[in-house]
Amino acid sequence: MTTPGNSGANTPEDDDPFGYLYEDGQAAGATPPRTGGGYGYPGPTVGQQPGVPRTSYNQVRTVGERQYGQIPQQQHQGPPQQQYQGPGQQPQGPAPQPYGQPAAQYAAPETYPGGPPRQGPPPQQTGGGGRGPNTKGLLIGAVAVVAAVCIGIGVALASNSGSKDKKDDTAKPGSSTSGQPSKPSTGPTPSDSAPAALPKGDAATLTLGGSAQVGTNVTGAQGTGGAFVGNFNNVGASVTWKPTVPKAGSYKLNLRYGVPGADANATITLNGKPESRPMNMRNFAHSPAGDWAKGWQSTYALVQLDKGVNEIKLSCEQGNQCNANIDQFWLTPASS
Repeated sequence: MTTPGNSGANTPEDDDPFGYLYEDGQAAGATPPRTGGGYGYPGPTVGQQPGVPRTSYNQVRTVGERQYGQIPQQQHQGPPQQQYQGPGQQPQGPAPQPYGQPAAQYAAPETYPGGPPRQGPPPQQTGGGGRGPNTKGLLIGAVAVVAAVCIGIGVALASNSGSKDKKDDTAKPGSSTSGQPSKPSTGPTPSDSAPAALPKGDAATLTLGGSAQVGTNVTGAQGTGGAFVGNFNNVGASVTWKPTVPKAGSYKLNLRYGVPGADANATITLNGKPESRPMNMRNFAHSPAGDWAKGWQSTYALVQLDKGVNEIKLSCEQGNQCNANIDQFWLTPASS
C-alpha cells in the first residue's frame, strides 16, 4: 500500500496510455498491449500487484488495428430476421442486418475498395431524354421584337411627315384642298354677336325742371361725386332722361332713390305721353323715419320704348307723394 512519499510504481504523469507510440516511450520500454493488463510506459503486464495502483482502466488498440465493416469472431451471428406480413404474403423490403453485424452506413468511406466513391457531373440531357434551352425560339422572338420596333418607327416618321405637309399647306394663304382660293368668313364676330350695353345715367347730370336741384348733403348716393337730385317734393319738379335703345320693345326702367322712412311715388311720361301707372317709390328697405342716409334703395317700372332715342320724364304731379331724392336711371331687358 502507499505511504506518504511513496505513490506506487508509476506517477500519474507517467501513466500515458499511448506512450508506446512515441520515440521516448519506446526507449523507456513501452510496448503495445497484447492481453489484459497495463500498457503505456513500463508497468505490470500480468495481474495487479499489491500496493501498486492500476495504470489504466481502459483497453486501447494500436492505430490502424481496428477494421471497420468486419464481423468480430467472438460475436454470435444469428439467422436473418424477416418481418411477418400475414398469411399468404411474401416478406417485403430489404432483409434486416444479421445479429451482431454492424450496419453498412457505419463503415468508413475509406474502407471501400478504391477509396470513397466520387459523384460525377450530371449527364447532359439530349433530344431523346429531354429538351434543352430553346435557343432557336428565343432568337426568333428577339428578331420579331426588333422588326416590330422598326415598323413602329417607320409609321411614326411617316405620320409626322404627313402632319408637317398638312400644316405647311394650311399655312399658305389662299390654298385649299379643292384648288380654289379660300374665301374669308362672313359670319358675325364675337363683338357683333354680343348684346349692346343699355344706357345708364346719373340724375344729377340730366335735365331738371321746377324746384328740382342737385344736392350732395346726404351720404350714400352713387352718382358722380355723391351728387343726386333733391327738393323733388313740389308739384312741377321733374328730371328728364333721353336714352337710346337698339330696338323697340319692352324694357325695365330702373330707378335708385332715397326716402326718409316713408313711401313715395312720381309720374312717368314716355315720349310726351303720361303713363297710367306711377313710379312706385315705397320704403322697401324699412328705413327709420327721418333717416335719409339709410333710405337709399331701388325699384323699376316696365316701359314700352321705340328704337333709337326716347324721352323719359319723371315728375311730381298732382296726387303724387314726391318726398324723395333721385339718384340714378338705367335700362335692362324686360326679361331680366
